Amino acid sequence: MESHTHADPHAPIEEMPESPDYFDVLQMAIREILVEKGLIGADEVRAMIETLDAHEPAHGSALVAHAWSDPAFKERLLADGTAAIKEFGIDNYDGTHLIVLEQTPDTHNLVVCTLCSCYPRPVLGLPPDWYKSRPYRARAVREPRALLAEFGTHVPDDVTIRVHDSNANMRYLVLPMRPEGTDGWSEEQLAELVTRDAMIGVTTARKP
Repeated sequence: MESHTHADPHAPIEEMPESPDYFDVLQMAIREILVEKGLIGADEVRAMIETLDAHEPAHGSALVAHAWSDPAFKERLLADGTAAIKEFGIDNYDGTHLIVLEQTPDTHNLVVCTLCSCYPRPVLGLPPDWYKSRPYRARAVREPRALLAEFGTHVPDDVTIRVHDSNANMRYLVLPMRPEGTDGWSEEQLAELVTRDAMIGVTTARKP
């Protein structure tokens, strides 16, 4: 079995490899066909790329920090993530339904897309390469506890791990547990503790 390692769970989004992977080739081929047939224009493609590039994990970090600071907003976020991110000012441009999963002392949530790379892009931006990889997609379901350990996240045996499979219509975002020792912190300070990986569920929030 191929081993999947991730030395730094808080590393920035990885640079794209020099050679295009399967998904790069697929999206380029589809894009060229759609443009050639006149179904979309080059300007529309460029506008969507600009929209994707404008979204980054900082949107999600600010969202989580606000939920930690505002119990009423947190309740709305957990009840209807799609409506709550719109309320927060995040453009849900892909029209998918967002479900927010709360980490608790008894339950650890982990997000994966077993078929491809469905991901909450309006909130987190582009997915990291490892999220799209076959080893991650397979092992997240088959052996999540071992996979999490490779990210440096050791989940006790008495804590339930729940794996959530994203799809074309439904995306998931993890709401990490607020670290102890952050009482009185501003939302800007709290956001610094929230990483992309914590919002996928492969790590926890940074400690203060």
